[in-house]
Amino acid sequence: MIRFFFNVIIFTFMSLAIQAQETREELERQRAALKKEMEKTQKMLNSNKAKTKENLVKWKLINDKLNLQNRLIDNIGKDISLLDKNITTNQKEINRYNKLLDTLKEEYAKSMVYAYKNRNSYDFLSFIFSAASFNDAIKRIAYLKYYRDYREKQGENILRTQELRKQKVNELGSIKEKKNEVLQIKDKEVTALEVQKAEKDKIVNDLKKEGKQLNNQLAAFKKQNAKVERAIAAAIKKARDDANKAALKKAKEDAANLAASKTNATVKTNTEKTTPAKVITPAKAPESILLNAGNIALNESFKKSRGMLPWPVDKGITILHYGRNQLQSGTIMDVTGITVATDIGSSVKAIFDGVVSSVVFVEDMEVVIIQHGEYFSTYSNLGSVSVKAGQNVKTGQVIGKAAANLDGTGAIDLYINDAKGANIDPEKWLKR
Repeated sequence: MIRFFFNVIIFTFMSLAIQAQETREELERQRAALKKEMEKTQKMLNSNKAKTKENLVKWKLINDKLNLQNRLIDNIGKDISLLDKNITTNQKEINRYNKLLDTLKEEYAKSMVYAYKNRNSYDFLSFIFSAASFNDAIKRIAYLKYYRDYREKQGENILRTQELRKQKVNELGSIKEKKNEVLQIKDKEVTALEVQKAEKDKIVNDLKKEGKQLNNQLAAFKKQNAKVERAIAAAIKKARDDANKAALKKAKEDAANLAASKTNATVKTNTEKTTPAKVITPAKAPESILLNAGNIALNESFKKSRGMLPWPVDKGITILHYGRNQLQSGTIMDVTGITVATDIGSSVKAIFDGVVSSVVFVEDMEVVIIQHGEYFSTYSNLGSVSVKAGQNVKTGQVIGKAAANLDGTGAIDLYINDAKGANIDPEKWLKR
C-alpha cells in the first residue's frame, strides 16, 4: 500500500511539473514574439525621428509601442504568478516527501526492531519446525523471505524518497532564482514604459502646438476621401452599366435566334413531314448583374479568402483604421477604408486577382480600382501607376508606387466595397 501511495505521489508531481513547464515555455515564446514586434516598431519610430516635424505616424508608432510594452509587462506578471505557484507547489511536495519519509522510517524502524528481537537462528528454526504440516512450513519459509525482501524495499524507498526530496529542494532554489531574474526584467521594462510615456506626452504636446495646421490637413483629407468615394461609386456604377448593356445585347441575340428557329420550322411544305423545331431558351441570369461565366469562380474564391488576403505593401503601419478614429487632439475621424503608412515610393500590390475597373486622378494623386467579381478593391494616394483600365492583374502584382500624404509621410489608402457600393472593413479581410 505504501509503495502504491509512493508511486502515485511521484506520478502526480511529475505531471504537475511538466504542465507548468509547458505553460512557462509558452509565456517565454509570447515574450520573445512581443520583443521582436517591439524592435520592429522601434526601428520605424527611429526612422520617423529623423524628421523634425511631428506627425500622426510617430504618434501612432509610440502608441503601438506603449501597447506592446504593456502586453510585455502583463506577460512577465503572468510568468511571476506562475513561478509563485511553482514555488508553492514545490514546497508542498517537499512537505509531502518529509511526511512520507517519516512514515517510511517509522515502519522501517519497527521492522528492524522486530528483526533484532528475532535474530536468533534457533527462533527462526523453531518458527519453521513448529508448523503443523509440511505445506505450512513451506508457507512460513516464503513468509520470512517476503518479510526480508519487504525490509530491503523499505530501505530502497527511503533512499529514493530522500533523493527525490533533494531534487525538489534544488528545483525550488532554481525557481526562486528564476523569479528574481524575472522580477529584475519586470523592473527594467516598467522603467522603459515610463520613458515611453514621457516620449508620447512630448509628441502629443508638440502636435497640439500644430493644431491649426493639423486641422487643415484633416479637413483636406476628408475632402480628398470624399472624392475617392465618389470615384469608387462611379466605377461600380460603370461596371453595372457595362454588365447591363452586355446582358441586354445577349438577350436580344437570344431572342433573334429563337425567332429565326421558329421561322425555319414553318417554311416546310404541307406535304413534307416536319420535325418539331428545337426551342432555344435564354440562359438563366446570375443573381448579380456583375457575375458572368468568367468571374463567378473568381468571386467565390475572393469570398473564401476573407482574413487571408495579403497586405498591399510589404511593410508599414496602419495609422487610420476603418470606422471611427480618435486622434491625439481628441478629433474624431470616420473613414471608410484604412490608411497604411509606408516608405515613399514603396511598391503597392493587388490584394487579389481581378480586372482593373478604372484608373483615375484625384487632385494630384492616382487611384486604382480593381474588380473581383462582385467586389472592388481601391488603392489611393499613388504617386505612379503601372496598370491600365481593362487589364487583368494577379495577386501580389505591383500596380503602382506609394506617394506622400498631406503631412509629407509616405502612405496609401485601401478600400473594399461590394457590388452595391457598401463599405467593408479591409482589416477583416487581410492577414493578421
